[in-house]
Amino acid sequence: MDIIEFFQLSAGKWRSHRMTHHLVFKAAERGDSDIEVEFFAAAHQDVIRLCEMHEIDSSLAVGGSHVHWKGTMQWDFKKDDNHEGETVFAIVPDAGTLCQGRLLRERGYAEIVPVVGRYQIDDAGVLLLTTEYETMSVIERFWFVSPDIRMRLSVVKLYGGFSNAALCIETRIEEALEAQCQTSSTPKVTSFQPQKMIAAGSVYSVLGW
Repeated sequence: MDIIEFFQLSAGKWRSHRMTHHLVFKAAERGDSDIEVEFFAAAHQDVIRLCEMHEIDSSLAVGGSHVHWKGTMQWDFKKDDNHEGETVFAIVPDAGTLCQGRLLRERGYAEIVPVVGRYQIDDAGVLLLTTEYETMSVIERFWFVSPDIRMRLSVVKLYGGFSNAALCIETRIEEALEAQCQTSSTPKVTSFQPQKMIAAGSVYSVLGW
């Protein structure tokens, strides 16, 4: 599987179940999100616009996507805590290979600014994505168990030393089950709620999902 096939397989609607381990608090937090992904061909105007934003030749791009996500986290302090957003991606592989390159984003997840990550995809179809922000680094691994089940493992490291790790199980939502998924919810557990000194629960995946 190459990076284009990976993004094409990711297109559609997904339900993500996430467990985040906050290492400094020695506690875990659950979260759920609904994600919708649209694959873009290289000639799509949003891919071209994003390349221009990053001052990269758009002819080097091989595709991209638009991602919208909406979620909830167990430690949400207010009903209006916002875990909703969207972004556009552009895939710019290194010369002569689709196995590694740059992933351009309209906005990041750890910091809401345009950002460029580095990707690698191995022979088994496992995608490794590394993103450096001003205040933290994010390392993520993605792989498909089947065309309708995807796994994600991520580690967030703040430069001050704090870090957390998250595991997500993402399942494709079929149209017939979409209404049922929209009405489902995760029970609130309030046995542990750290002060909101670090918005670790708001750090969403690089791919929106």
